[in-house]
Amino acid sequence: MKLTILGCYSATPRTLNNPTAQVLEIKNHLFLIDCGEGTQVQLRKSKLKFSRIKHIFISHLHGDHFFGLPGLVSTFRLLGREKELHIYGPKGIKEAITLLLKLGDSWTNYPLYFHELEGREPQIVYEDEKVKVSTIPLDHRIYTNGFLFQEKEGARTLNVEAAKVWEVDKSQFNNIKAGKHVVLEDGTIVDNKELTFDPPKPKSYAFCSDTMYKEDIVPIIKKADLLYHESTFLESEQELAVKTKHSTAKEAAEIAKQAQVGKLILGHYSTRYKSLEVFKEEAQTVFTAVDLAEDGKSFVV
Repeated sequence: MKLTILGCYSATPRTLNNPTAQVLEIKNHLFLIDCGEGTQVQLRKSKLKFSRIKHIFISHLHGDHFFGLPGLVSTFRLLGREKELHIYGPKGIKEAITLLLKLGDSWTNYPLYFHELEGREPQIVYEDEKVKVSTIPLDHRIYTNGFLFQEKEGARTLNVEAAKVWEVDKSQFNNIKAGKHVVLEDGTIVDNKELTFDPPKPKSYAFCSDTMYKEDIVPIIKKADLLYHESTFLESEQELAVKTKHSTAKEAAEIAKQAQVGKLILGHYSTRYKSLEVFKEEAQTVFTAVDLAEDGKSFVV
């Protein structure tokens, strides 16, 4: 599982900083999460193939989280895309994107599907045999969701050496891979677990976009390998965080600590601060495993 940060600053784009967008590579999927201005350029810089993006998840309809989406949808058309594209986001996102396509008389030449969200409880929005994606209801000035990406448990793999010890014939290998037990010639039943390796532990990533401190999300994101949680302000501006319904670095760390996550990644920084290190320092007074999101930076689990 690999997370690439395309942009991680709040509000407006700057010379060297971009608003929120990131890509998650998980089980051969390439998921785009939020799409602020400049996302296309950042995708190019990161050498990520546009054609691999089939699912886009938008947390909320503030510009710094989705103003790059109309341009990306249009670019897919110019590139001759044929594969379908699925967009998951708050109710209203279909109207916003299709209005621009209509006014520009530039309808896509590929299937475009919108999955509009308005639920206030966690819900599964995408699922296949390898991955499940669920919403994380957040508390911001407008309707907002985070997203929880979870790998499903993989199949057990054949332990050839164990099969030799039990003198299992190779003709049984496919049955073992299919999860079946083996019956030896003398009638002994060998449990499948004796002949296979445990699958790798499924990985998970929790993306918590703009939100004020919200303990309700703790059970949803419990023990996620990675947690990205917005940290727009420091505790010195806590009153401003409450007013704008954002979080401080310390509050993000408190959520990470309660949820017992593997690592906390801070982001969505206000540009009022001269250094990002102050965010990390503040968060680490509560939770040790903290890292800073930076444009172009990747995290691998």
